[in-house]
Amino acid sequence: MGFTLVHSYAELVSSESQHPLDIDLVADGTESEHPDSDNLDVGLGAIDTERDPHELPTFNSKSLTNPSSTVLYLPPLLSSLPHDLRVLLHTSLEQQPMLSETRLPDIDPVSLSLHKALHHFRPVTPYYAELPYDEAFNWSELELPEDEEREWYCVAFRSKRLPGSDSGPLYDADKLAHEEAVLSGGLIMYWYGVPDPETGMNLATCIWQSRKHAVAANSHPHHIRAMMLAASSYEVYTLERHKLRKLRGERGVTIHPFDGAEVVW
Repeated sequence: MGFTLVHSYAELVSSESQHPLDIDLVADGTESEHPDSDNLDVGLGAIDTERDPHELPTFNSKSLTNPSSTVLYLPPLLSSLPHDLRVLLHTSLEQQPMLSETRLPDIDPVSLSLHKALHHFRPVTPYYAELPYDEAFNWSELELPEDEEREWYCVAFRSKRLPGSDSGPLYDADKLAHEEAVLSGGLIMYWYGVPDPETGMNLATCIWQSRKHAVAANSHPHHIRAMMLAASSYEVYTLERHKLRKLRGERGVTIHPFDGAEVVW
């Protein structure tokens, strides 16, 4: 699986740390109300200079191709949970995660714990695109219940856009491919950054419940169209595959090279 969104403008990302996030999961069929959850479905985009830099702005093909100012805000884009699960936010987190418009059809219990932990996901430096995958993000800060054990399939995309290539159609196709993948199941998180202001290199990543889920998404029509557009839009485009591992008896997670075998769970 490969989402093809890479921003066409090179602007620096703020690396300010997040505050801890306290999340409760409610398993019922009713909508949950909370004053801090109103902004979760707002898109990511170019931040107007007159706006609060901690407020999520709108991000679409127009703001992508004609940004009004520097992008300072890049929270993770988490797949919305199935209808019978709800997430309540109980603190004023500066970087609230975004949620997909489409909901996952299902999610296993340990992946649900990872979904909760990934609300804290962030790069550790504005120059993450130049770092190895296991050093680019705050993996050491993610914690799950000690008695849980599982592996997940991760894909990293390192890219550099061709000068003058049109980002609008690619962004639109990428968004449709992402929502299509959530609906088909297995996609936990998609995170994308902005190009390094000096090198133009970018890094994006997906975390899947399994490799089988990722492979299945490759055959969907919106993904195929996005990949066709991407083929003529990038000067550099390389894929890396990794495993994210959580061992029983430990709270943290670790990154390992993908060995060709399906994840263990």
